[in-house]
Amino acid sequence: MRIPLFTALLLTASNVFMTFAWYAHLKELNQRPWYVAALVSWGIALFEYLIQVPANRLGYTVLSLPQLKIMQEVIALAVFAPFCLLYMHQPLKLDYLWAALCLLGAVYFIFRS
Repeated sequence: MRIPLFTALLLTASNVFMTFAWYAHLKELNQRPWYVAALVSWGIALFEYLIQVPANRLGYTVLSLPQLKIMQEVIALAVFAPFCLLYMHQPLKLDYLWAALCLLGAVYFIFRS
């Protein structure tokens, strides 16, 4: 159980960087040329990859590739929701809850066997 938990923690950290790399420029660099935003995003994404690659390599020692993918997607949305609310000041809608429940179903089916 230690490896899946450590993998999840690393993937969570990596997803924080990924979310900022993908979306923070929409708020912070909105008035700058797109290539400035791209370069800043690539710089942030480097840190994401420095965490994500070891996380996936470690996780793959005990988890299947589909299990890793579903874990990453659930973590990505768990990171994205607070980012959306707290950083980007976007409202969450009830439909997001239903989508999250669908993802929990995916987790159940991918990990049940």
